[in-house]
Amino acid sequence: MENKPQNQKSALIAMSGGVDSTVSALLTLRSGYDCAGAIMKLHPNVKDSEADARSAAKLLNIPFYVLNLHDVFANKVIDNFVDEYNEGRTPNPCVVCNKNLKFGQMLDKANELKKKYIVTGHYAQIWQDASGRYQLSKGVDPTKDQSYVLYTLTQHQLANTLFPLGGMSKAEVREIAHSIGFENASKSESQDICFVPGGDYAKFIEDYTGKAPKKGRFVDTLGNDLGENKGILHYTIGQRRGLGLAMPHPPYVVEIRPEDNTVVIGKNDMLYSKVLYIRSINLISFDKLETPIKAKVKIRYTHVEQPALVRQLGDDELRIEFDEPQRAITKGQTAVIYDGNDVLGGGTIV
Repeated sequence: MENKPQNQKSALIAMSGGVDSTVSALLTLRSGYDCAGAIMKLHPNVKDSEADARSAAKLLNIPFYVLNLHDVFANKVIDNFVDEYNEGRTPNPCVVCNKNLKFGQMLDKANELKKKYIVTGHYAQIWQDASGRYQLSKGVDPTKDQSYVLYTLTQHQLANTLFPLGGMSKAEVREIAHSIGFENASKSESQDICFVPGGDYAKFIEDYTGKAPKKGRFVDTLGNDLGENKGILHYTIGQRRGLGLAMPHPPYVVEIRPEDNTVVIGKNDMLYSKVLYIRSINLISFDKLETPIKAKVKIRYTHVEQPALVRQLGDDELRIEFDEPQRAITKGQTAVIYDGNDVLGGGTIV
């Protein structure tokens, strides 16, 4: 069989059945690309939108593929999610999924199909600087910007990815979908982690592992016993609700000790700190941070990035010191570094 060269103006669209990926496919087609669509089948709990994605591909008259990634998703994303919670950390599975599946497995499929690019419906922007290095910036719609969960993208991935929606608002995207009669134009969006419908992480982990979490103790910051906890995977730093503790002040989780299943309870003001360290880093704007820089850092998806001094300590560690103390810096979460709208890089809080 003839080994066809890769078409430089061709793309594989990551289709979820939602309006964003569907409009991304349409815009890519309109730009003259030879397109195909593909959906990732991830987990039985993930609501199956294959019919919507297939319908959109048919309307656009492009080939459609189904990638069965149940095993990869379980090994790379869910197992990591479970392990992190059992170690007293609070993971971000969307970041892990983007790294390993959307921009890993999907790019492999594009190569197999001789497609130059993968296209997703993320609200972010990719561009090249004067040196030819690829950069990542926020999407122009501040309510939809997804650059935070994309900091793991490598130069190779950025060079082979298109984000057609980066310069658009969600309202504009829905308007395009309505104008050409896409069935999913008004489809609502889930805010939950896709494989944990309803958001009960602890129950999901218990069902997935077949093991009840090991109970431990609540203690205060002086080590005084406050009673039994339900197991550390039920708690995260800064949590107040669901503790079941009667105290003279509002109780908050200020520390989790996985070695003996202890949850430390303290006051709200104990949750503030200025310094954090990140590992598993990926730097986008440069290969290495040669000297400390002033930047802004975001420590969770809903956090507004704050001024900080960023210093590289080794090949895989950054020290971040905020100008002002930040509340509930949490191990396992992602810290992403910005210069204005540009993503410099990021890593996992340790």
